[in-house]
Amino acid sequence: MLVLSAVLQTIIFPVAGPLPVWRAALAWVALVPWFVVLLRLPVDGWRSVRTLAAWSYLCGTLWYFGHCYWVYDTMHEYGGLSAPMGALVLFLFCCYLGLYHLLFGAVVALVRWVVPARSRWLVLVLPVLWVAVELARARVTSFPWDLLGYAQVDNSLLTRMAPLAGVYALSFMLALVNGALAWAWLRWYAHGRLVGGLAVCCAVAVSLLGLRHSPTPSATAQAVLVQPNIVVGKGAAETAAGQSEAGVAPVLSALSTGAVREAGVEALPTRVVLWPESPAPFFVDDMRFDRVLTRLAAEMQVPVITGAVLMNAVPGRREARTYNAAALYVPGAGYSGVYRKIHLVPFGEFTPYASLFSFASGLTQAVGNFDRGTSRAPLVAAGHRYGVFICYESIFGDEVRQFVRGGADVLVNLSDDGWYGDTSAPFQHINMARMRAMENRRWILRDTNTGITATIDPYGTVRAAAPRHVRVAAVMPFGYASELTFYTRYGDWFAYLCAAGASVLVLAGVVKRYAVAGAIN
Repeated sequence: MLVLSAVLQTIIFPVAGPLPVWRAALAWVALVPWFVVLLRLPVDGWRSVRTLAAWSYLCGTLWYFGHCYWVYDTMHEYGGLSAPMGALVLFLFCCYLGLYHLLFGAVVALVRWVVPARSRWLVLVLPVLWVAVELARARVTSFPWDLLGYAQVDNSLLTRMAPLAGVYALSFMLALVNGALAWAWLRWYAHGRLVGGLAVCCAVAVSLLGLRHSPTPSATAQAVLVQPNIVVGKGAAETAAGQSEAGVAPVLSALSTGAVREAGVEALPTRVVLWPESPAPFFVDDMRFDRVLTRLAAEMQVPVITGAVLMNAVPGRREARTYNAAALYVPGAGYSGVYRKIHLVPFGEFTPYASLFSFASGLTQAVGNFDRGTSRAPLVAAGHRYGVFICYESIFGDEVRQFVRGGADVLVNLSDDGWYGDTSAPFQHINMARMRAMENRRWILRDTNTGITATIDPYGTVRAAAPRHVRVAAVMPFGYASELTFYTRYGDWFAYLCAAGASVLVLAGVVKRYAVAGAIN
């Protein structure tokens, strides 16, 4: 049953392309086999807790192997690691993150000393514990990749909760129904039929009603999103064509200029040109690069935001600080602002515990060892504020919302999903970006190196997208907004509330266990 649950948890997310509706609907039952195991086995001592934790660890590790298999491709194909080393990194990665399933199994066992498996209150307790563990994934290891709620990103009814409590609200509802079905399985001849029937009706109704189209806000402007399709992991921007990295900028500039001129015949005004995060890389202090971008902004009379590397000298420090950044160029002034990426990719932009993971140096050498930025202030151009976040940062809802709180009236996601290759990761990644649009009710301009380059409206709908693995400058519609959602104002309040409740329940379980043990002795 644990293997079945691991398989179901894998297929409810994109595997090798967009997620079909029928697979997304399986999210309502994906956890049921695992939950049945957690509720069926007796909990009569610490040994039982270890047993449930171990079975949960197996389920979680298998899920990560099926869901994040792309880690191997990234490490081996693009990071320069040998096949055995790439496989070892994937193995360690899955074993590490599987600890969160272990944690969930352990806390369920502890809480069962307070709320027995036969108690109907456990149906409400399970989703509280689930959200608390998801929050730990985001805060402790900083890898909230594909939380359960992302499986319903296309459910227009369920996603209405996103502006209130973020993706965690969706995770709660899915875990609630899964928990109710697991409890009903065990109590079928008592009250289980009623609870199970209600849970099934709820899941079917929400799934069917969620098939309705979301509102379609009108676009008021258009942007030019340049997808350069630069070779990744080869140490050169254009290996096949023999061009140097510095030679790529004029090519992209020509693409941008042509797209802006063609867009001029459209009814909507062109407000911004975007270049993505790129493995080239482009350096802000490279005078040739600066001239190209300054000339482009001046000629087109449009601000340009581009991914680039920024190097800042620090007094008393031999090496300059190096940042993965987004630079802003405006007409008449050229370079006028920068965002320095704050949430860096482990083993991609820095090596955590470098002495322990020296074997991963191939990837860090290919991408770089970056310093962290400190400010999420939007970039200001022509009276508008652009909240720019880079690649991996799109999976952190509580961080992206800070750009909107700071005044951003549109969000910009610069990314390079070329590191993932032709795996499930690019499709998983854009779904998480779509959730950020829904949480904050903002348009997102998502510009990538190899795809998926797209514009996303405030209801999470992809309004326009460029084909993958094609060099193109695409003209896409978008708009500006100013209102703040409840989630934008208060962030992960719901998840923290669940974490507080889970802490109280676990503490009560431990205290009760020790009290019972003391009475026996």
